[in-house]
Amino acid sequence: MKLILILLHIAVCLALILIVLLQRGKGAGMGAAFGGSSQAVFGSAGATTFMHKVTTAAAIVFMLTSLSLSFFFGRGATSSIMEGVTQTEVPAAQTAPAPASAPPPPAGQ
Repeated sequence: MKLILILLHIAVCLALILIVLLQRGKGAGMGAAFGGSSQAVFGSAGATTFMHKVTTAAAIVFMLTSLSLSFFFGRGATSSIMEGVTQTEVPAAQTAPAPASAPPPPAGQ
């Protein structure tokens, strides 16, 4: 199951790259952001093309496979580097007796 999901994810990645590269650029949108004018910025850009729909579908499949892979591989076996190590008792720290109290300083100083 994991292998099939990995292969599907790689195929969708490559397809998404190719689909985006095959689309026609919309240079007017970026030019309008830097002071140029374009009617497409505030209005409809027209009907949704077939390539746009395929890109959306590929992006959705990409997100779903990414989430699925993170779910499957995120639950790995928990292990510790301390497995099999025997715990040794540490001796309690020796406390030194409290020092005798020092005489109070003379009153004139």
